[in-house]
Amino acid sequence: MITLQSSSIVCSSASRGIRTTLQAPKLRHLSLPKLPTRDLVEELKMRIGYTTTTQIEMKPQTTTTTSTRDDDGPSSSTVISELYAIMESVADRVEMHTNIGEQRDNWNHLLLTSINAITVAAATMAGIAASGGMGAPLVALKLSSTLLYSAATGMLLVMNKIQPSQLAEEQRNASRLFKQLHGKILTTLALRTPTPMDVKDAMAKVLALDKAYPLPLLGTMLDKFPATVEPAVWWPQLRGPAEQEGLGGKTEKNGWSSKLEEEMREIVGVLKRKDTEEYLRPSKIVLKVNRILAISGPLLTGLAAVGSAFVGSPHGSWAVFLGVVAGALASVVNTLEHGGQVGMVFEMYRSSAGFFRLMEEQIESNLKEREVERRENGKLFEMKVALQLGRSLSELKDFAASSSRNGKATEEFGSKLF
Repeated sequence: MITLQSSSIVCSSASRGIRTTLQAPKLRHLSLPKLPTRDLVEELKMRIGYTTTTQIEMKPQTTTTTSTRDDDGPSSSTVISELYAIMESVADRVEMHTNIGEQRDNWNHLLLTSINAITVAAATMAGIAASGGMGAPLVALKLSSTLLYSAATGMLLVMNKIQPSQLAEEQRNASRLFKQLHGKILTTLALRTPTPMDVKDAMAKVLALDKAYPLPLLGTMLDKFPATVEPAVWWPQLRGPAEQEGLGGKTEKNGWSSKLEEEMREIVGVLKRKDTEEYLRPSKIVLKVNRILAISGPLLTGLAAVGSAFVGSPHGSWAVFLGVVAGALASVVNTLEHGGQVGMVFEMYRSSAGFFRLMEEQIESNLKEREVERRENGKLFEMKVALQLGRSLSELKDFAASSSRNGKATEEFGSKLF
């Protein structure tokens, strides 16, 4: 009995094993990862510049992926990288111009103090030598005074040539303009996807600023006493069609209307007649004064050196006069020129005239653009012009209207800012 029960248990177990083996295995439910949405795919393609095609078939192991490079132009990621590289270079230039501007301002103060101290010491020695010195003390005082005056003359020649106060003002302007360019690039990256044209424009502006405000002193330094006075130019040439083509009617396109175009033309006329000339005229006067002072200082110290060399001679009266009085006058002239920073004043007037010249070219460039859609937005451009002139939009419109009525007889300047 026990044997039969054991045999039946073995047989039933074997049959269950056979049935289990013969049954087909149950397939588990496979969960595939969620595919990216179409919008995300399109965004990735736009960022990296690749067109990706993916084909998925139901058969196992038949998924194929092909990638092709979009060779129509540089990808947006490349353009963004280029703009960031330009931004880094601009930020570095801001730091360089700031540091060099401080250094050259220190030059002005240190050289002014040193030359005046040398001149006063030389005049004092010439006076002491003439007051009764004899023998070796007289020779020592005369020689010391002559050497000091000669050193002051050489230092004045170099200082008047480079004009440290004007150099410092140039570097301050360059630092401010490079900061402005850095901010414009940041705005472009924040508002829209940059294009290769943005990169080209930024590069042109950087090179134009480098040319307008060079860092080296030798070879590329700006002429401190130019033959003709022109406004400072720190921007690349703004190109536009030769002929003006306005809207003609009252239809507004891209924020522009015939009324706004007429308003901008009136503002350009006032800027040319009044504001630009208002800064060019005093800059010419300041340049003449600076040229006279730059010649007078070394000339006076040179005469004082000659006079101090003849102190104690038979013609000692006029020698003492030259040695003392010319030295005192040289200190006064040097203080007026470099203490008053006449070179800096000239550069300030020249840069202010350049500011208005840039505004004129920007307005004319927009007005000459035949395709209104390619211009800067009219409303935005009008607001920028108003801010640059220190006016509200209503004040700008009223000013343009009054200028149109009065013509050249208007006495009001376009800018209320400076």
